[in-house]
Amino acid sequence: MTLQQLKYAIEVANRGSMNEAAKRLFISQPSLSNAIKDLEEELRITIFERTNKGISLSKEGAEFLGYARQVVEQAELLEGRYLNAKPSPQHFSVSTQHYAFAVNAFVKLVQEYGQDEYELALRETKTYEIIQDVKTLRSEIGILYLNEFNAKVINKLLKDAGLQFTSLFTARPHIFISIKNPLAKQSIVTIDELQNYPYLSFEQGEYNSFHFSEEILSTLSHKKSIRVNDRATLFNLLIGLNGYTISTGVLSADLNGNEIIPVPLACDETINVGWISHKNATLSKLAAAYVEALHEAIST
Repeated sequence: MTLQQLKYAIEVANRGSMNEAAKRLFISQPSLSNAIKDLEEELRITIFERTNKGISLSKEGAEFLGYARQVVEQAELLEGRYLNAKPSPQHFSVSTQHYAFAVNAFVKLVQEYGQDEYELALRETKTYEIIQDVKTLRSEIGILYLNEFNAKVINKLLKDAGLQFTSLFTARPHIFISIKNPLAKQSIVTIDELQNYPYLSFEQGEYNSFHFSEEILSTLSHKKSIRVNDRATLFNLLIGLNGYTISTGVLSADLNGNEIIPVPLACDETINVGWISHKNATLSKLAAAYVEALHEAIST
């Protein structure tokens, strides 16, 4: 087992493709495939599962990559300390539901740990895709919520994928509305009072099950309903149409301005927001720093 092989395996996991990794490493795909195969045979594990649809990281592979990243990071520290080597570009990816605090934490991460070169990714995406991204290590961290309604389905998917959920905070449900909305002056809003306002929710694509909804109370019917794909569009519609959405109540004035406010919703539900990762994989330096930044973002 060589340091080069570890770097190869990490690059394949980052790209999710032998072909793309080979291009980035400036070697031929057969050479890369053989190097990975030799590594697997030496370790007697399967790091990447091959199918006609491509490759995916195995559970053993996820655990191995956690250790491999630590070894490579330490080697780079040694090279930088004693050989004056140029630091390698940093890699980190997170997939998340549409939470402003996740963006705030990402900004803090880049400000604190960004070098001259880095390749980072923040994916605000659909719930099912968040789980798949972390399962395949396209992202090291995923951010989503659990509640009494969706927990059984989501937890089964996490267990089958070898992932774990770590809670960040538990919130009471709020609605997000424009400051010009007639309900904005109320201290609390009931479900009945929302009936004549457009309900805004995030599209979940092929996996548009109630259990994958980003919004709680997803089984309720609405006279007016609009689905969107991104947070900016949703916020524009909150203002332009006097619409509403249901979320945690955690907003960022720095990112979202002061025209959107949270108002508590009269509801007995709770929202447990947390992050997911591989059970057996040790977090990279950037992933651990991002989790720390998440805690800071939700405490301010």
